[in-house]
Amino acid sequence: MSETSTTPPVSTWRLAAGSPSLPEVHSSLTIPKNAGFARKLLAFAGPGFLVAVGYMDPGNWATDLAAGAKFNYSLLFVIMLSNLMAILLQSLCIKLGVATGRDLAQACRAHFSRPVTLLLWIAAEIAIAACDLAEVIGSAIGLQLLFGIPLIWGVCITAGDVLIILYLQNRGFRYIEALVITLIGVVGFCFGLEILFSRPEMGAIAHGLLVPSTQFFKNREMLYIGIGILGATVMPHNLYLHSSVVQTRNFERTPAGKREAIKFSQIDSAVALTLALFVNAAILIVSAAVFYRNGHTEVAEIGDAYKLLTPLLGVTGASTLFALALLASGQNSTLTGTLAGQVVMEGFLNIRLKPWLRRLITRLVAIIPAIIVTVFIGESGTARLLIFSQVILSMQLSFAVFPLVAFTSDKKKMGEFVNAPWLKSLAWTTAIVIAGLNAWLLVQTFRS
Repeated sequence: MSETSTTPPVSTWRLAAGSPSLPEVHSSLTIPKNAGFARKLLAFAGPGFLVAVGYMDPGNWATDLAAGAKFNYSLLFVIMLSNLMAILLQSLCIKLGVATGRDLAQACRAHFSRPVTLLLWIAAEIAIAACDLAEVIGSAIGLQLLFGIPLIWGVCITAGDVLIILYLQNRGFRYIEALVITLIGVVGFCFGLEILFSRPEMGAIAHGLLVPSTQFFKNREMLYIGIGILGATVMPHNLYLHSSVVQTRNFERTPAGKREAIKFSQIDSAVALTLALFVNAAILIVSAAVFYRNGHTEVAEIGDAYKLLTPLLGVTGASTLFALALLASGQNSTLTGTLAGQVVMEGFLNIRLKPWLRRLITRLVAIIPAIIVTVFIGESGTARLLIFSQVILSMQLSFAVFPLVAFTSDKKKMGEFVNAPWLKSLAWTTAIVIAGLNAWLLVQTFRS
């Protein structure tokens, strides 16, 4: 989505002196110079999948399960629209990271005043905490369903992902990407089978995907869940993450090298996010085909869905597949969430902590609230908490989206890689729609 003008990049916004984004893996993966299209695409493949896991995490499960059980296929259009927005915004993150050598957090620190930078950092940390909370609880629920581990112990066990990341990152960034892609494959395979078992109505699915529901702006509960889907899909911290991890490739820092990096990285991102669309839609479709169709419209807890799947479908192992996919998605998301936490803290504050310390802080920020909720609310409150966490994510989106669109639309900052006029208009429209939907939800909430 980049312009191919011959105007040289403007040099007034080059990366300031200091460490690059994720310095321990920056430019660590070699790109073959004289390889063919397929080999180069494979070399650039990976960052898009790291970002895509956030679009199929336990927060998505909670919103999609509730949407399908309560409103049948009506909110599939919101999943489709959110995914298209995500593809657009992630393509802008790629352009920003490749063209300027900055991640989004570093760009904000370079452009805005110190107070504004601190405000944006706080908003980003709130988003990461909300996302991590959903991932921790989702992983704990998966452990409980599969192995009978009490929820509170499962929450504590999820802290172990810090060690996994450190080990894999020391071996090379490709190992993290390989693990993430493998877990995505597990989730996709499990839900592919679940769709076959549930036998959904294809005509109703097509209608739900392509035709917006007229009740979306009138029904506050539908709007609330829809906004949760938006937050769970676009996810603000993933915008910071993607603008950083595209810089792990050691491409040529020339205009031609950057154009090539943007092209292949955008293909990687579009393919990965299309897969995420399938998984997101599959969760809602299975929920609608199994629960809504059989009159279980109040199913919202993941544990309840697990118990009902096998008897309602009449397929042995359907519940186990469901729980396995949940555990895979939860652990996958925690891997990328901790990386996003490092990018945000280092980018906004220019504070360099040991990777293990930063990831431990990220885990504690998520685990402590999860333990409190588990102790005082119990397992029955997890669905409400998961959906609420995704609404918080949506509320934080504008703090990342507006700077991203502004930076990539500024010729002084982007040079020849500035957004084309049509792309600039589309990006600003997307940013305004996201802000407007969140504002409308607040209006509806206060009215109630």
